[in-house]
Amino acid sequence: MIAFRVEQWRAWAPGLSTQQNWHDWAQAPTTVTESAQQPECLSLPPMQRRRLSRLSRMTMEVASPLCGEDEQLPFVFGSRHGETTRTLNLLHDVAGGQPLSPTHFGLSVHNAIAGQWSLLRGQRGESVAIAGEADTFEHTMLEAATMLAAGAPSVLAVIAEEMPPAAYDGWINDVPFSYAVALRLGRIDVLDASSTETCWKLALGRHEGEATTCVWPHALDFLRALNTAETSLAHTWKTRQWQWQRTR
Repeated sequence: MIAFRVEQWRAWAPGLSTQQNWHDWAQAPTTVTESAQQPECLSLPPMQRRRLSRLSRMTMEVASPLCGEDEQLPFVFGSRHGETTRTLNLLHDVAGGQPLSPTHFGLSVHNAIAGQWSLLRGQRGESVAIAGEADTFEHTMLEAATMLAAGAPSVLAVIAEEMPPAAYDGWINDVPFSYAVALRLGRIDVLDASSTETCWKLALGRHEGEATTCVWPHALDFLRALNTAETSLAHTWKTRQWQWQRTR
């Protein structure tokens, strides 16, 4: 079992850019209409923004407000599918016999966004990229918790997925719309008594029999619970059952 507190959070999806937007969404969750909209990323200079993919911009948009200008934070990036749009473009080049762009290839790998975060924000600390299955969110939280246990005062965790191109229809069916969720996590042993931050425990058990698929991606379901009075969640994937419990 692991435990942590949620110090701050941010999230982004088409049409949902503020915490009030997400609070309203959490009261009656619904599928967001996908569009080509992407975050402005005003925390970065225009030249740097133009070079980012949409998934990178989504990540920077939610992560940047949670990290101070001169603050160094461990960073965990979780995404089950990663840069699907960029990867598909590379596959088209391969199929057409075109030479591959080393830059595009380098930015398509799964830890590229974590590297961009380090470079653009001057972050010199530990960073990790996680690619799991439908429970990538829980694996990301587990990785962040190990950093807290190793002594980090806070850890920044981001889970992001972009709606994949139509070519992936039939293979990717767990991204209802593009989204990015950033959580700044801290240890519960330093929680101030007057704090309004929420604390959570996460335990892993074994699941037997038929699994009930969560209606929403696990990160969005947790965000929904974070914005409501819900105190517990059960996320099942294959033989793994993740039990969430709000303790404060």
